[in-house]
Amino acid sequence: MPTDVPDAVKPPAQVPPPLVPGLRGLLTLAVGVVLVAALYFGREVFVPLVLAILLSFVLAPVVHLLRRIRLGRVPSVIVAVLLALAVVGGIGAVIGTQVAGLAGNLPQYQSTVQKKFAGLQHGWLGEANKLLQKFNHQVQDVTEKADAAGTTAETGPAGDTPKAQLVRVQEPELSPLALAEKVLGPVVSPLTDVGIVLVVVVFLLLQREDLRNRMIRLFGSSDLHRTTVAMDDAAGRLGTYFLAQLGMNATFGVIVGVGLWIIGVPNPLLWGVLSAIMRFIPYIGAIVSGVFPVALAAAVDPGWSMVIAAAALFLIAEPVFGQVVEPLLYGHSTGLSPFAVIVSTLFWGFLWGPIGLILATPFTVCLVVLGRHVDSLEFFDVLLGDRPPLTPVENFYQRMLAGDPDEVREIAEGMLKDRSLSSYYDEVALKGLQLAANDHARGVVTPVQLENIRASAHSLVQDFEGLNDVEPPVDGKAVNPSETPTLAERVHPKTEAVPAHAPPRDALPEAWRGETPVLCLAGRGPLDEASSAMLAQLLRKHGLGAQVTPYQSASREGIRNLDLSGVAMVCISYLDITGSPSHLRYLLERLRRRAPGISILVGLWPVGEKVLTDAALGREVGADAYVSSLRDAVDACLRVATDATPTQGSPTVVRAA
Repeated sequence: MPTDVPDAVKPPAQVPPPLVPGLRGLLTLAVGVVLVAALYFGREVFVPLVLAILLSFVLAPVVHLLRRIRLGRVPSVIVAVLLALAVVGGIGAVIGTQVAGLAGNLPQYQSTVQKKFAGLQHGWLGEANKLLQKFNHQVQDVTEKADAAGTTAETGPAGDTPKAQLVRVQEPELSPLALAEKVLGPVVSPLTDVGIVLVVVVFLLLQREDLRNRMIRLFGSSDLHRTTVAMDDAAGRLGTYFLAQLGMNATFGVIVGVGLWIIGVPNPLLWGVLSAIMRFIPYIGAIVSGVFPVALAAAVDPGWSMVIAAAALFLIAEPVFGQVVEPLLYGHSTGLSPFAVIVSTLFWGFLWGPIGLILATPFTVCLVVLGRHVDSLEFFDVLLGDRPPLTPVENFYQRMLAGDPDEVREIAEGMLKDRSLSSYYDEVALKGLQLAANDHARGVVTPVQLENIRASAHSLVQDFEGLNDVEPPVDGKAVNPSETPTLAERVHPKTEAVPAHAPPRDALPEAWRGETPVLCLAGRGPLDEASSAMLAQLLRKHGLGAQVTPYQSASREGIRNLDLSGVAMVCISYLDITGSPSHLRYLLERLRRRAPGISILVGLWPVGEKVLTDAALGREVGADAYVSSLRDAVDACLRVATDATPTQGSPTVVRAA
């Protein structure tokens, strides 16, 4: 068996250099650049195709409803498409009629605006205008003098300047074909796009199942379950998003239209429809749509009351819808973070213009769904998703390393709303301390950082001294079982609290009636004492008195002075035994000589230690029980206290649940 090397002669651990991007990373970057370029230069082809795909998501429930009332597939698709065309045509007709009526009243509105600004010029605006004109005249005088000096220097003493020549550009006469193209082009191009979209939508709805099977065959025939879940997740998210957004935006448009009608702003129907459409653009769409009716109110009302009322309508309605109604109605149905929505809006707006602004959120939803199901695209879910990117263990260690115990406690309190204290200690705190111990062994944690982690861990234990180790009540907010978890959530297990509790002290055996019948002895690692403090706290919460003692008190020099009076059981905590358990065997020999009849439990918190699986090695080391979680350690102590008979013969191995 290899012997331990003293810390003084161990070579210093080195941190490996950061990895250099390999050929695969460069190839991924090149593919991404090519895709972005293709999306930009091929937008005339991709935009109608994407609009058709998204419109098919909206019409799919309508087709399904029509088929349920015994209408055939083809008639259902045709009726749904004609219904969509009628809605779009009706909206276009309303907008056209309203715009025509608005244009006829523009001269009257222009006169009102001129009178209003004339009145402002007699007030503070006029004073500011005079000041600006005076400054402009001064700048103009200086400029003319400089130009005159420069002209004299160029023309010489005689002052001769060349005469200006009048040039007239005459455009050639347009041919009948060119004239028809110039007049009909702006009309034919949108109609062509609408026709392409409708044709593609019809074929998508008619062959939806066939296209789905082809996609499964192309991308995921080797894992049908995973591919089916991914496609259902994407379809469900997009369908929920579109229906919810359509309903919310339509309601917002109705409220805006009715509000402007009550205020007295002309053409309220136009502004209601415009607000509903513009609200598909995240964050800025509703505010931009409010600029036009507010400006019109300024042109209609000689005073300012209508302007203030119209502006207040938008400033109140949009925050209420965006921050109150939408979260209550469908919450985070898209699964996107606010930052992702802003970035995606800018990106797709740059690529595809106004249409890209509307399609930004659906596209980003698709990327997040792909990242949630495809391992190689997981970075999309990390960058754009709204769920935690770091595991609770990583978050715990990162905040401890940054010296921020307050945020550690805040995150812990959030987790303790749906799990017990022992579950949090086992699945988060201990694993976070293990990361710190591993980094300390590699030599990347400075002594100051190690001391901060140790102090923060003890502070966290003290903060939870008054919290019981019980299962918290269910708040009724169940997690959707069909929602695919992120990587951080997949490695976030949950164990139940220890249901047992020690009987009253008088009912315990004589050896267990002391104030602290359990001695929690820390291992020789730098953070083992913190894990011992957690174990001692859990034991006290379950009715067994416990105290913590450092490793030095059981060393070869300190074992003579170790006070074991009133101690019925010793629990030794190790975050890491560094491969060789020889030092643990020597420690147990010293404890056996010091107190022969005492029960000894060894907690090896990193699951997978050889002592936990090798019975012969466990007998050689000499402990009565081995556990790999604090929950099992508390349960083992309670059983020993109840039985009052130390385990003899083969050691007991209690595996984590």
